[in-house]
Amino acid sequence: MTTAKLASLMARGTDFLGCETAILCGAMSWVSERNLVAAISNAGGFGVIACGAMTPELLDREIAATKALTDRPFGVNLITMHPQLFDLIDVCARHEVGHVVLAGGLPPKGSIEAIKQKGAKLICFAPALSLAKKLVRSGVDALVVEGMEAGGHIGPVSTSVLAQEILPDMAEQVPVFVAGGIGRGEAIAAYLEMGAAGVQLGTRFACATESIAHPNFKKAFFRASARDAVASVQIDARLPVIPVRALKNAGTESFTAKQREVATLLDGGTIEMMEAQLQIEHYWAGALRRAVIDGDVEGGSLMAGQSVGMVTKEEPVATIIAQLMEEAAQALARRAA
Repeated sequence: MTTAKLASLMARGTDFLGCETAILCGAMSWVSERNLVAAISNAGGFGVIACGAMTPELLDREIAATKALTDRPFGVNLITMHPQLFDLIDVCARHEVGHVVLAGGLPPKGSIEAIKQKGAKLICFAPALSLAKKLVRSGVDALVVEGMEAGGHIGPVSTSVLAQEILPDMAEQVPVFVAGGIGRGEAIAAYLEMGAAGVQLGTRFACATESIAHPNFKKAFFRASARDAVASVQIDARLPVIPVRALKNAGTESFTAKQREVATLLDGGTIEMMEAQLQIEHYWAGALRRAVIDGDVEGGSLMAGQSVGMVTKEEPVATIIAQLMEEAAQALARRAA
C-alpha cells in the first residue's frame, strides 16, 4: 500500500521523465559523465550529463558514449552563459535528447524556442516564485527548486523556504522537482506530499561506486560533516560571482585570489563583464577537475552540498536509489498509521 502511495506521488515526475523513479541526478561537472549518468538511468532514476564547459564536439562524444551504456532516458544540463550554447542545443537535438536542463541564469533570447522546436522538454531552475512564473509563461516544461544547502552554484534561500513559496503556486501548472540538502528518503516523502513531482540529488551520488571521482575526492566526502560544506565569499560587489558551496580547503582561499585578479582586469578595462564571469566559471571548472579527476583535495574544488555528512561509504547507484525509496515508503507508512 505504501509503495503504491509513493509511486502515486511520483507519477507525475516519472511520466514527465520517462523513468521509474522521479529522482534526477544533479549535474556535477566531471562527475556526472557517461558512467554515473548511465548507472542512474539503468537503476530507474534519471541521469543528467553535466555539459559544463564542454565544446560541442566533446558533448557529442559524451552523449554517444552514454547512449552506448544505457537505453533508458537521460538528460543534458547546459549552462546559459556558454558562448556556444546554441551549438550545444543542436548537438542535443541531433542525438534526440529528450530533456534539456538550462542552468546558470535566465535562458537567453531564442534558447527556449531552439530547444523546444527540436522536440525536447525543457527544465529550468527557479530561485524565486516570480521567476518560476516567468519561466513557465516563457514555455518551460518543468522546474527545479534548488535551495542554498546544495553543492556547487547556489542561491541565498533554503530549500524548505523555496519549496513552501513555490510548490503551492506552481506544482499544479508544471512538474516541480525539489533539490538541495536532500540525503534521505524521509525528506523526499515530505516534498512529494507538499506537491513536488520528484527530487534532484547530487552529493548523495557523487561517491557512488560508478562515479569516476578520484578515491581522494570520495574519502574527503566520507570524512566531512554538514558544517564543512561552506559557501564561497564574494569580495567585489561589481563582480557577478554566484556563490559556490564546497568543502573548505586551500582551494577556497585560491578562489578569493582569483576574484581579486579578475576584478583588477575589470578595473583596467582589459576585459568586459561577460569575460570576467567566464573566467570565474573556467576557474571553477579547472579547480573541480583537479579534485575530481586528479585527486588534489587541497588545491582543487570539493563541491559538496550540506547533505555530505550523510555520504559515509561507496555504494552502487542502485543500492542508493533503493535505500532512498525504502526510507520514503517507510516515512509514508508511519504517517498513515
